[in-house]
Amino acid sequence: MSDVGLPKGVSDRSGENPDEVARNLADAVAGFLMDRLKEAPRASLVVSGGSTPLPFFKALSTRELDWSRVDVLLADERWVDADNDASNTRLVKDNLLQNRAASARFLSLKQSGATPADGLDRVKAELADLALPLDVLILGMGNDGHTASLFPDAPELAYAMDPECQDIVAATTPASQPQKRITLTWPPLRDARFTALHLKGEDKLATLERAISEPEKILEMPVRAFLKPGLQVFWSP
Repeated sequence: MSDVGLPKGVSDRSGENPDEVARNLADAVAGFLMDRLKEAPRASLVVSGGSTPLPFFKALSTRELDWSRVDVLLADERWVDADNDASNTRLVKDNLLQNRAASARFLSLKQSGATPADGLDRVKAELADLALPLDVLILGMGNDGHTASLFPDAPELAYAMDPECQDIVAATTPASQPQKRITLTWPPLRDARFTALHLKGEDKLATLERAISEPEKILEMPVRAFLKPGLQVFWSP
């Protein structure tokens, strides 16, 4: 990471291996949540799916805090049943909502309905009492520059990335992906109190460098919208 010219105000939290970075991220998140719970009745934790966060999930699940007052949700989800191998809901329940974290409240982005558009109102109802701004947001990034389900080829991207968007969630149907998706929109993601970008591998470093090189072209690489002061980048080889 030392060779990557991160934007001003973006922190480099890289480490030598994925487990080290996962532990450091778990410590940072647990500490932030603990501090928030001293000030607020509940705290929120928004996570992302995929294989990269698995060691982070397992480390965080053992951290000691009042998990019964933590709301956990995904930044996005594929519109598949929870028992499907592609389900990030399943991933979170099997790896994060274990050990001490088993008492957290999980808010599911996957509700009934044949498509995300069909289920959108039920998703909004599920999130109706979620306090904003979000407290902790952990994002990943694809090699196309997407984050959450804000894909460059999603027809709904401009709406979901609109700074004035009034909806907390949006349905997305990127042509490059086999499943339809549901995602938190840019405004609630943008306003999170603590935001980390969790990455692994040299390919993700190359993608990050590409994103940094043309920061104004946000719709071409939506992750660019998050490369702003306060972001912490947790990267490992």
